[in-house]
Amino acid sequence: MMRTLFLQAPSFDGFDGGAGSRYQARREIKSFWFPTWLAQPAALVEGSKLVDAPPHRQSLADVAPMARDHDLVVLHTSTPSFSSDVKVAERLKAENPNIKVGLIGAKVAVQAEESLRDAPVVDFVARNEFDFTVKDVAEGRDWASIKGLSWRNRDGVLVHNADRPVLEDMDSLPFVSPVYKRDLDYKKYFIGYLKHPYVSIYTGRGCKSRCTFCLWPQTVGGHRYRTRSVGNVIEEIRYIRDNFPGLKEIFFDDDTFTDDLPRAEAIAREMGKLGVTWSCNAKANVPRETLKVLKDGGLRLLLVGYESGNQQILHNIKKGMRIDVARRFTKDCHDLGIMIHGTFILGLPGETTETIRETIRFAIETNPHTLQVSLAAPYPGTFLFDQAQKEGWLDTAHTEYVDAHGVQIAPLAYPHLSHTEIFNGVEEFYRKFYFRAPKIASICGEMIRDRQMLVRRLREGVEFFHFLRERKTAGEQQAA
Repeated sequence: MMRTLFLQAPSFDGFDGGAGSRYQARREIKSFWFPTWLAQPAALVEGSKLVDAPPHRQSLADVAPMARDHDLVVLHTSTPSFSSDVKVAERLKAENPNIKVGLIGAKVAVQAEESLRDAPVVDFVARNEFDFTVKDVAEGRDWASIKGLSWRNRDGVLVHNADRPVLEDMDSLPFVSPVYKRDLDYKKYFIGYLKHPYVSIYTGRGCKSRCTFCLWPQTVGGHRYRTRSVGNVIEEIRYIRDNFPGLKEIFFDDDTFTDDLPRAEAIAREMGKLGVTWSCNAKANVPRETLKVLKDGGLRLLLVGYESGNQQILHNIKKGMRIDVARRFTKDCHDLGIMIHGTFILGLPGETTETIRETIRFAIETNPHTLQVSLAAPYPGTFLFDQAQKEGWLDTAHTEYVDAHGVQIAPLAYPHLSHTEIFNGVEEFYRKFYFRAPKIASICGEMIRDRQMLVRRLREGVEFFHFLRERKTAGEQQAA
């Protein structure tokens, strides 16, 4: 077995691009998700080590010497962080010229040829669902025989092996939480809308929805929701409960945990018996009767991708969601005491200045507890990328997704709607949603009731205003 290092490389301060959050940029408030996509193969490779540099504030100088003690390093990369990750790989090779360097992630899953071509320092990339591909490499198997591997042979020729079959038996994957406990400081991971400390895991992969912008189902996970058994999930929850002192919440990071309602209800009933508070990703179409079962089983919050308040835009992106259903779902959650963190995207196909206003009105009327506003990001491998390229909405030769500080910028523009108008819409959205009397009163009341929450919100407020200043600079630079 090769001595294997799994590395989430140092990057922009607060950059969370390799996380299960699917948000490859710095956020308005610094947040860190668990590196589950790296922890999973790390759990398969005996004697491996997982290093997640950004939340642990480890610099390149901190991680580079680790190359001397390893034969193989596997880095999780993304489209925005690719060039930075390659520089880290070059430094690791300088420390140990014999070390093998591999990349995983959505970027290399769909651009294996280009990634190897553009990064001569990289020896291989593991495409698509890469867990057992990486395990085979670490075990020293002949690279020519490993399915799902693209690699550079001794003559420098790029070789693409046959695809690896999609994993069907999800229970065959070992738990990731023991790797968290072994290698990570779990208290360094925090998300503004989750209780701290929290732990996140996946109970399945894939998403039934066909949203044109969503990266993971179109590149790695697929559109079939492949799940772990209820007993398998609950066994890991017991381990987490017993091994992470002070834990306040579990987050199920499946793309859409509510894709399988009977299973979600079954897990909720078992979670209720354990007395564990939990949250998950959901689509805004869960029926009230299921919501009640989930709430009774310890559900605290749903992370819901509303994306837009305009029905035509939802049709354009193949969201498969009706505005009236989303309104009813949100009201049901409010009635049942389930909190919602709503996520929205500006700049999707069909966006206009009026649809931006319409979405802001929708958010104010439905009033999720908290929200996140992103800019449409057409990543390679998605339908949106191909569509934007074909329609001329995206200058692919000069596409940037983040600026030099990791702040997300607006890559898409339309004849009737400029980069700047889309970019500025985010600040307008936040300002109109949060700076209104009922929302301010609600937040203040929450802080008065919970002193720990008061400290967190004050810190987040300072971070938020600093971030807005940096966004303004990024917007001015993009406009220029």
